[in-house]
Amino acid sequence: MTPFTYTRHNRSPRTVVILIGVYAALLALVILFDAAWWLIGILALATLPAVWDIAQNTRAGLVLDQHCLRWFTGTREAEVALTDIDHVRLDTRWDFSVRVSLVLTTKKRIRLPDESTPPHREFEAVLEGAGLRVERHHFTIF
Repeated sequence: MTPFTYTRHNRSPRTVVILIGVYAALLALVILFDAAWWLIGILALATLPAVWDIAQNTRAGLVLDQHCLRWFTGTREAEVALTDIDHVRLDTRWDFSVRVSLVLTTKKRIRLPDESTPPHREFEAVLEGAGLRVERHHFTIF
């Protein structure tokens, strides 16, 4: 089995464009509607994590080889041996995003960070190609 590698950089053109759009909208609120600066400042606080990620250029991703599944995000990383994984659970949430959880042979569940997981259709095919059982669950409440 050839190793599967997925990496994502947070300093992407998409993120920069979104931040520019948010700051333009906040500035438009001040100029066009004479919004209070303190209110705009509070709204701008929500963008600070994205600005930090762009400044640090953090990376996230995973590597699947014949022995283990490793994932990382920022400075955190972890790995699980493939022999310890009973199955992989893909849960489609109400916002149509997909959450990936590893269910171990001990029945313990490990949720992979969203930013570390590749697009779910591609990832599902890679997991099945590695011999792992994949369960899909759509729109569950729990």
